[in-house]
Amino acid sequence: MNIEDYRDYCLLKPGVTEETPFDEDTLVFKVGGKIFALTSISQYGSVNLKCDPERAVQLREEFDYVLPGYHMNKKHWNTVVIGSGVSASQLREWTDHSYDLVRASLPRAIREELAKDS
Repeated sequence: MNIEDYRDYCLLKPGVTEETPFDEDTLVFKVGGKIFALTSISQYGSVNLKCDPERAVQLREEFDYVLPGYHMNKKHWNTVVIGSGVSASQLREWTDHSYDLVRASLPRAIREELAKDS
């Protein structure tokens, strides 16, 4: 999955916005103002995704292309290395998990508004 396809996939989700808040190269996807995925625009080689802590450890043990989140809270974030074995379906599944975790943490009013868009 290339960066354009990944971007399109993320933007299909209800309430998702994209920003470059850190620098012009770090593309950040948010739902309800909270980050669920980030990657480099110029060197699309990995994606940081939020993950349930227990599942994060399990994925790191199972897949050598899943690492503790680079520059993130390693308990809650994984870095998925692109082009090293991760399939497009795995990347979509883990992105969905990240989106769902962040969405579930939003205030009820925002979740209800997003449900209308689904």
